[in-house]
Amino acid sequence: MRKKRSINKCHFVAIVAILTLFLLCACGGPRLPLEKIRTSLKGVPTYSIVLDDMKEEGNLFKTHYHKYSIITDDKATKTDWLEVPENYFKQNASFLGMTIWAKKDGKESKNIGPPGYEYVGDKRYGQWNTNSSGQSFWAFYGQYHFISALLGHGPIFRNHYNNYTRSRTQNQPYYGPNKEYGTNGSLTKKQKPNFYSRRMTRMRAKQSSFSDRVNQRVGRTRTSARGRSGNWGK
Repeated sequence: MRKKRSINKCHFVAIVAILTLFLLCACGGPRLPLEKIRTSLKGVPTYSIVLDDMKEEGNLFKTHYHKYSIITDDKATKTDWLEVPENYFKQNASFLGMTIWAKKDGKESKNIGPPGYEYVGDKRYGQWNTNSSGQSFWAFYGQYHFISALLGHGPIFRNHYNNYTRSRTQNQPYYGPNKEYGTNGSLTKKQKPNFYSRRMTRMRAKQSSFSDRVNQRVGRTRTSARGRSGNWGK
């Protein structure tokens, strides 16, 4: 009886040890590339991170990658391809070309918006002007032209910026006044042709593979039917 209790106790201890190890592994898994970038920029008070590109490789076992643009006060640099988990890839699937993390004067934010919007309204980077139609728009200073170039088109009007600010307070992504930013945005499609080319190639490959499987099944079905037909005639 004592031996049986001892065995049960050992089993219980083993199960607890396995569960503990599982939890430790889950908590101590590899960090996201974004977190590593944030750590490397710990001493930088102001910067933003843009999801510059993304891709998926493999068929049965897929691997997912991100590429980021890191914007600081004096330049914008791009990372290499960095592997990310599938669930994280899917979470950010709609944010191509957008700012997904920003730090302003030491305060961090994960609000999603068009690149460069996070610097609007700060007099260190530009100023509000008025055009001939009486519309107020933001103009970046010359040394920050590389930030405005990320937007890819005309100026940011004050009413658009107000909508962006409202989306931030509601923790909602802002895709631009006409939803021209993000993976489904018309402007992004012009700026990121390589992404859409890769995606189209993968879609065609999947469709071709599906058609091949259907044809193989149909062929096997017809062969089987002919075989049964031949047996009935005997």
